[in-house]
Amino acid sequence: MCGRYTLAASPGALAEHFGVAPPDLPPRYNVAPTQSVFAVLAGGEGREPALLRWGLVPSWAKDKGIGASLLNARAETAAVKPCFRSAFQRRRCLVPADGFFEWARAGGRKQPSYFTLREGGPFAFAGLWEEWEGEGVEPVRTCAILTTEANEVVRPVHARMPAILRPDDCERWLGHVPGTREELLLVLRPLPGEALVARPVSPWVNDARHEGPRCIEPVGPVGALFP
Repeated sequence: MCGRYTLAASPGALAEHFGVAPPDLPPRYNVAPTQSVFAVLAGGEGREPALLRWGLVPSWAKDKGIGASLLNARAETAAVKPCFRSAFQRRRCLVPADGFFEWARAGGRKQPSYFTLREGGPFAFAGLWEEWEGEGVEPVRTCAILTTEANEVVRPVHARMPAILRPDDCERWLGHVPGTREELLLVLRPLPGEALVARPVSPWVNDARHEGPRCIEPVGPVGALFP
């Protein structure tokens, strides 16, 4: 799954990488479910930035609280599951990030590991988005992050990992380049292991209320799973 991630890249780096100016947000070192997240949607003339609440609420849902349980969508089934099917067909998005966390049990405690691109810099999770309108409340835009089978770097910690899009696949995922369902599923294949590096980090990040660089403070060497 994907339950926490970071987005601490500068606004300039994000604008250059994604082709849109990001919202005015501080660096984020512990992005957590139900928070507002930066996303890139397909606009009428290209890409457009958006702030979405993490936790997808289908347009037909009676209660937006369902979003707390729809943080991730499995790449293998999102195209057919009722909660995600419509968004998979029509409302795909990019969710910018520059790292993500997964946890493993170590001596009775949960030890976080932090995963980034080996070359550094921001990247895009494959996302889905929806707009929900409840009676007497403002419309809410929400999103979910696609997950796929873990590669060899993530697998020792967790069986799933977020679907990280290769730069050349972003336009197809957004829908600017036509793609069949089979082609879209191919876009969601796991990123090769050699593209990622992992390091154990401080358990400070375990609390979703914590923020700041301390969340990615290393407690062991790159490539290690435990300190």
